[in-house]
Amino acid sequence: MDFKRINIWLIVFLLTTCYTVTSKAQGQTPAPVVVPTEKINLPATTENWNGLYLKLRMSDKWFWYQENHYRRRNSVNNNWDFVGRMSQLYNRFGFTYLFTDNFEVTFGPTLVWQFSPDRGNPEFFDSVFDSRFWHQWLMTQSIGPVKVLHQFRFEHRFQRGNNIGSEYQYRDRWRYKITGYIPINKPRMENKTFFIAPSNEFFFQSNRETWNPFEENRVYTAIGYTYNNYMFFGGHMWTYGPTITPGTYRNRHIIRLNVMYTIDFRERRVPLTRDFAF
Repeated sequence: MDFKRINIWLIVFLLTTCYTVTSKAQGQTPAPVVVPTEKINLPATTENWNGLYLKLRMSDKWFWYQENHYRRRNSVNNNWDFVGRMSQLYNRFGFTYLFTDNFEVTFGPTLVWQFSPDRGNPEFFDSVFDSRFWHQWLMTQSIGPVKVLHQFRFEHRFQRGNNIGSEYQYRDRWRYKITGYIPINKPRMENKTFFIAPSNEFFFQSNRETWNPFEENRVYTAIGYTYNNYMFFGGHMWTYGPTITPGTYRNRHIIRLNVMYTIDFRERRVPLTRDFAF
């Protein structure tokens, strides 16, 4: 795999995108943000994320990619019940182009319904709709029996809060995640494999109102099993990052339960065991 060529294209893409975002902001001077010298850490909260992942191979180079997530969060008065309130319906779609067995690019829309933090409160809409366009670079490598994934994801988001009277705003988000798939009962990732998959993901954001370009860090450890076209996996994820209030940070404990289904529509099917990307 020609990592040098991929890295050059990645740098060109990032510079071009950053220039575009910077150009849009020229002539707009946001009000200065005063950040308190003392950091405030809010009490931990809890959530439950359930996801279905689909990857459908249409040709030697093209895939259809899809994620559908049902997400809940803790009750208003109980930070540790995980499922007390509805949080999000999160739907991501995309086309994937496979450049090599170790490098692919995916792009498409994301449709999100954000639910009220306090159902029945007249100050909030029960739900609001967010739309996003996303694209990502995914690179894979093998280190002994371990499959390592490097994911660079870029999201261009149109969002609003649930507050009555809030307006849509444009925001960019930049993500990097490294994941390792460690087989337990097999010499490599293949059918009927138990595995552990630790990952670490960093989020950055850019918009006029942002007081901290760092958005969040997500540390996730999953355990799973592959069976024919299915992969079952789940685990615990801890997140930490700033809130919209300068100097104030939040952290969450999230239980994730997921299923991935892959299918090959080609007449001549060729197994591709590297295709574990979520």
